[in-house]
Amino acid sequence: MKVSEFKTAGKLITGLGALKALPDEMARLSISSFAIVTDKGVTSSGLLDQVLLLTQNASIIIDDIPPEPEVGVIEQKLTQLREQQIDGIIALGGGSAIDSAKVLAATYDYNGAINTLFGEDTLTVRNLPLIAIPTTAGTGSEVTNIAILSDPASQMKKGIVSSCLLPDVAIVAPEMTKTCPKVITAASGIDAFVHALEAYVSVNASHITDALAEKALKLIFYALPHAYANGDNLSAREDMATGSLMAGLAFGNAGVGAVHALAYPLGGRFHLSHGMSNAVMLPHVLKVNAPFCADKLFNVAKLLKVCEHHHSKDEAVKLLLTAIEKLCREVEIPASLHHFEIPSSCIGELAIEASKVTRLLRNNPKQLSVEEIEDIYRLAF
Repeated sequence: MKVSEFKTAGKLITGLGALKALPDEMARLSISSFAIVTDKGVTSSGLLDQVLLLTQNASIIIDDIPPEPEVGVIEQKLTQLREQQIDGIIALGGGSAIDSAKVLAATYDYNGAINTLFGEDTLTVRNLPLIAIPTTAGTGSEVTNIAILSDPASQMKKGIVSSCLLPDVAIVAPEMTKTCPKVITAASGIDAFVHALEAYVSVNASHITDALAEKALKLIFYALPHAYANGDNLSAREDMATGSLMAGLAFGNAGVGAVHALAYPLGGRFHLSHGMSNAVMLPHVLKVNAPFCADKLFNVAKLLKVCEHHHSKDEAVKLLLTAIEKLCREVEIPASLHHFEIPSSCIGELAIEASKVTRLLRNNPKQLSVEEIEDIYRLAF
């Protein structure tokens, strides 16, 4: 094994009822005057009230984080936060809320512009303690050192990567995902599946990330249709929460690849949700990658029991691609970018923008030219 570093939140608390640990963790981290960062959907679902019952009153509640938040939104919220004397932040929500809270906690004492922080290790210190509580089973943001924001200037989604963004505590309580709407359950669930699969075939994969990815793939593949069909199915919700967490641990260390790189311009330019972008691009990127990671995909096909012993490696990979497409249709993920009224005339521009996401493309099992990226986009229309 090559030398590698495994990064995650300072402490993971998981399982039904895990939320009850929140007051003790706040006391351990000396959090008393705090901010809660969330969104309107979480507030209206009653989940914010559950947290407030455990924590008493927050100093400030920011509950209007939008999907795919732009840099300007974070700067505005940072100004709000700095008007308060706080000693910690609780992130409550999906990837957008948690990513926003991570950046807010890390930049509370930072004087520069946030749009200068895109890239790796641009932040070196975070003084505010941070607790993350996901309400979706998808992004894995509660255990990664990455925050994704939309940059209107470039019409791209971009990442800030720093160990400062790793929460001190991640509390993953499956019951917190019960109120997640079906469309978000589907998109975030496929997003988690993509995280696990891209981590598994990443050139930076290790035995540790492989083990996490394999278990995540199996949990998500079987649980997502049940969680989608019946949001109150706690067994399926628990498997999805665990699978998403494990996928986050896998990709937070092995990295993701071309699916995410090609999804970024779709989110930045057309505001297509992160999970939906990944879901639409996944089958087409896999077809191009397959010859360069056939052994790994063969393992996944056997793991998910979509092939028989008599199938060849090529046959198994084809059956896997068919099974993934079937999973996407089962949770009503559209098969084409045309569904989202994205014009095919922009393929060239999308490809150029995607080719710039070298932080992710370098993890991909096949190194892609701009022309090959264009071809993948064409397949998605």
